[in-house]
Amino acid sequence: MTVWLRERSELGVSALLLLVGLVVVVDSLLGSVAATSSDPLGPHAVPLLVGALLVLLAVLLARDVLSGGHGEAEGGEDVDLTVPADKRTVLLLAGVLVATAAAIPVLGWPLAGTGLFWGATYALGSRSVPRDPLIAAGVSLTTWILFDTLLGVDLPGGPLMGVFG
Repeated sequence: MTVWLRERSELGVSALLLLVGLVVVVDSLLGSVAATSSDPLGPHAVPLLVGALLVLLAVLLARDVLSGGHGEAEGGEDVDLTVPADKRTVLLLAGVLVATAAAIPVLGWPLAGTGLFWGATYALGSRSVPRDPLIAAGVSLTTWILFDTLLGVDLPGGPLMGVFG
């Protein structure tokens, strides 16, 4: 029995997909928000469709696995799987993300985002001091303006709010 399950480990993924799909379907059907005259489908239509597709995907995957199909092991392409992970880079990136999350309420997105993008490039090995911070500032400022004006997402501006806001 153990060997049979080990050879069909994708059934675990299928079970997880089925569980998530059923939770989404049940939650969207039991939702208390009703459809309105301007939106006859209501807000539960998309979650219901996604949940139904997850259930369908789970059934199709289980059928494929039970009829002998299985996924291929990761080949690694150009990645040497024998080399251990670069913990320094991972820790630097994690530190940059945590520092950015803490800095956004204080400095606002443009300055914190500049630190995020510059810190990420530094952690990944780039050391071009005049170029990297300028590009990081440009990307951060551009995303802030685009999110604020086009998408209507109010990202905190921090000290730059008076200049650009």
